[in-house]
Amino acid sequence: MTAPMSPHGPGFATVRGRGYRVEEVDRYLARLSGSRDEAWERVARLTVLAKRMEEEAGRLREAVAALAPQTYDELSERARRILLLVEEEADAVRRDARADAVDAMGAAEAYADRVAELARGDAEAVREQTEVRARQGLLRAGREADAIRAEAKDDAGEWRAQAQAALTEMRRRSDALLADREQEHVERWDAAERELAAREADLEARLAELERYAEVRLAEARRGYAEAEESARHGQEDAQARAAELLAEARVAEERTARETERILREHGEAQDEMRAHMNHVRSSLAALTGRAPAEG
Repeated sequence: MTAPMSPHGPGFATVRGRGYRVEEVDRYLARLSGSRDEAWERVARLTVLAKRMEEEAGRLREAVAALAPQTYDELSERARRILLLVEEEADAVRRDARADAVDAMGAAEAYADRVAELARGDAEAVREQTEVRARQGLLRAGREADAIRAEAKDDAGEWRAQAQAALTEMRRRSDALLADREQEHVERWDAAERELAAREADLEARLAELERYAEVRLAEARRGYAEAEESARHGQEDAQARAAELLAEARVAEERTARETERILREHGEAQDEMRAHMNHVRSSLAALTGRAPAEG
């Protein structure tokens, strides 16, 4: 016999960043499906039994109706009284049998109703659990998307500040080089150019790291959406409409997150292009003044 379901829900353990454990959900759904199938099997057996009892009662009624009425004229008074008593007893037995059959059918129907009600309760529990899981997945994806956007905005502000500081320093050093063409200033310009190149490499590495991080977080959000979708497919038919609505919301949140991430990365790329263009201009100006070929960026 299938283990009974807990009245307070399955109590799934959660895994950080991934929702419920898939194997626990699968085991619970398997137990719930077994209980449902067992309940429907009991209902089917009781229905067949009730039908057979009804058919047997019908055959008994037909057999009794087909019997010819008994007369006892040829018997003695005592024998007639005995036979009348026997017939009355037989009638009483038949009435009791009919009453027992009615009681048995009523009990079978009541039991079938209880089993059906339990099955409906299990289906409702599955629907509610599916809805809760879908909502939790949607909220989790939303929180992760907000965290990604917040971190990206913080990083963007820090990068802009670093880029502005680097440009300011570059202008200061450029002014010094333009004011004095001595070797000392040329060497300082070379050092500044190497430092700026290192800053560019570090900025590009950080941008690549953020892109990889955003892709990982988006992949995790998509996996959470896929898990919610898979759980919704294992729910009852009466829960599919609500699950589909929640999955649609999760899909919209995922698309919104992807668009926001792409926008942030595009802004970072534009800022980087602007900084490079300015640096190339400064290099060209200095090269024209010092007579040195500009270094490759």
